[in-house]
Amino acid sequence: MRGLFVTATDTEVGKSVTAAAIVAGLVARGKRVAAFKPAVTGVADEPGPFGRDHELLASVANAGQTPDDVAPYRFDPPLSPHLAAELAGVEIDPTRLVEHARSQAARADVIVCEGVGGLLVPLTANYLVRDLARDLALPLVVAARPGLGTINHTLLTLEAARAAGLTVAAVVFTPWPNDPEPIHHSNRDTVEQLGRVATYTLPRTTRAELAASAADLPLDAWLTPR
Repeated sequence: MRGLFVTATDTEVGKSVTAAAIVAGLVARGKRVAAFKPAVTGVADEPGPFGRDHELLASVANAGQTPDDVAPYRFDPPLSPHLAAELAGVEIDPTRLVEHARSQAARADVIVCEGVGGLLVPLTANYLVRDLARDLALPLVVAARPGLGTINHTLLTLEAARAAGLTVAAVVFTPWPNDPEPIHHSNRDTVEQLGRVATYTLPRTTRAELAASAADLPLDAWLTPR
């Protein structure tokens, strides 16, 4: 399986937009791209400007997926997946998640998997997002805030990833300001140095500009080899 796994330092840090930009960027480079997200919560909430995560990913991928193909588990309340599943009387099956991801990957040249929240978010009581990333064995792209607090959160995410044997391809700071302040540059430089990781930026974007926003990202270099 060839692709990337997009995670984040926390919830609401731009992971879904980063994942969608990567999908759109790969499509623009001539790849047939599938998307996968293990679970979506908050489906009953009013969607934001980018829509619900699985709908957004399905709309930018080009492997003929429906939103339900992208996300095998979908829950109404905006909760951690393990709790949302418990309240719905559903048991998330890790084996099903891995098999579903592989089946979607078989439709395409590349698959982009988007996690839920951060790496240590539980999908079940005994199976974390990090476990799924390890089972899929894809390079990790970490979406991070550019502002105050990001150094600690990002370095902790890198430590958690490497402790599980995951390969970190890059950290992407998003949304990167049009006029970054000294703190933004310092945060990026500090994470790159202390985290021993390549860092990149993704500007604030729109659905129509997703592919263009990813134009400067070295997506091909991040992908696992065939």
